[in-house]
Amino acid sequence: MTAPSNPISPAGYAALKTRYDHLLGTERPAIVEIVSWAAGNGDRSENGDYLYGRKRMREIDRELAHLARRMKSARVIDPSEQPDKSRAFFGATVTLADEDDNEMVVTLVGDDEQDASAGRIGWSSPLAKAVRGATIGDLRSVRLPGGSKEWEVIAIDYA
Repeated sequence: MTAPSNPISPAGYAALKTRYDHLLGTERPAIVEIVSWAAGNGDRSENGDYLYGRKRMREIDRELAHLARRMKSARVIDPSEQPDKSRAFFGATVTLADEDDNEMVVTLVGDDEQDASAGRIGWSSPLAKAVRGATIGDLRSVRLPGGSKEWEVIAIDYA
């Protein structure tokens, strides 16, 4: 089973939507109010509240546009509905071991919800691409900046 180009978990999509709603419903109206108040105070060229407010509004609008594009292109996939749980696909938590028996546990998630420090790697990352479709016992080689490294798939789990 091949996942779409921008897969995301239901929780990841909810986080994007929450951020979008917060920016649109809370932050942006507050900044608009500050800018309107500051604009009424006279000389805008030396008005810090006005200049900062306009800058912050542009940042918010840029982030809103980015989030809207990501949500529009996202394909929500529930990992628990994966029909073949013996292979590593989107949403799988995979335990890997290298040549020195150092173990690493990673979860394959959408690029918008990746967090390497928490072991969540993006679907289009080199390690995720190498592990896709693997079964327990498979050896997978990953090309890293420091050279190639080989990993053995020890366990696959779908929470």
